[in-house]
Amino acid sequence: MTNNQDNQDNQINQPVSEDSFSRKEPNVKERNLTANPGDRISEKPQSIEEKAQQVAVDVPDIIGDHIKVPTYFIVETPDGEKKALHHVRDAEEISDMIRQARVDEEGNRIWW
Repeated sequence: MTNNQDNQDNQINQPVSEDSFSRKEPNVKERNLTANPGDRISEKPQSIEEKAQQVAVDVPDIIGDHIKVPTYFIVETPDGEKKALHHVRDAEEISDMIRQARVDEEGNRIWW
C-alpha cells in the first residue's frame, strides 16, 4: 500500500484541455469576450460620465506615438440629447454622426 501512496505523491499533473462539462466557469468564447478588454460592454448599467472615462486602446504605436482611443464616443444629437456610442457596436452610427457634422445647413457636404 505504501508503494501506491508513493506513486500518487510522485505523480506529475500537467494542464490539459478539459471537456466543457467539467469546467466551473464558461470560457472566453462562451462569455462572448473580445481580445481587446476595452471593447467589452459592461453588463451593469453605467452613466454617460462613467462611459466617457473608459479607454479602449492606450498603447504606443509602431513609431512610438502614444495612441489613446475611448471605448465610447459621447455625441450630442440635434435635439440636444447626449449619447454614448460604443466604438465597435455603434460604429455605423458614429460614422453617420461624422457625416452629419460635415454637412452645412443647406445639406451641402463640406470638405476640409
